[in-house]
Amino acid sequence: EHHPWWEVVKMNKWIFLPLIFLVACSQAPSNGTTATVFKSPQCGCCVGFIGYLESDGYTVARRDTNAMDEIHRQHNIPSNIESCHTTIIGDYFVEGHVPMEAIDKLLTEKPDIDGIALPRMPSGSPGMPGPKRETWTIYALKDGKTSTFMTI
Repeated sequence: EHHPWWEVVKMNKWIFLPLIFLVACSQAPSNGTTATVFKSPQCGCCVGFIGYLESDGYTVARRDTNAMDEIHRQHNIPSNIESCHTTIIGDYFVEGHVPMEAIDKLLTEKPDIDGIALPRMPSGSPGMPGPKRETWTIYALKDGKTSTFMTI
């Protein structure tokens, strides 16, 4: 015999089904990829980018540091390409607010580069407020030298 709550669910299934769907989808499934984000302890937009990665299923290790210059030197990232945070995914670095489209391309194609970068902190980029105002050039870096990876 069914409990009275089951009768309520059956009668109101069009209310409960979307609710069940929302609860089931509220946690992004893990894509099995770990990312380590090095950022200044005061950086708020970096927290937004971490949320962006997590919403795509990444497991993110957050590393607050006051030595971002050292992180940039360690990965041979030129000052004109720097942004506010550096993410390590596998053998690559991802500098700045790089959209998932570029990260996916990097991890799928596995080019012989050190990493990719979106310089500065462009409006509308992942983790940054505001509308997208320009075409973003994502750079590939190899031994400190840059080339265009893609434009978005």
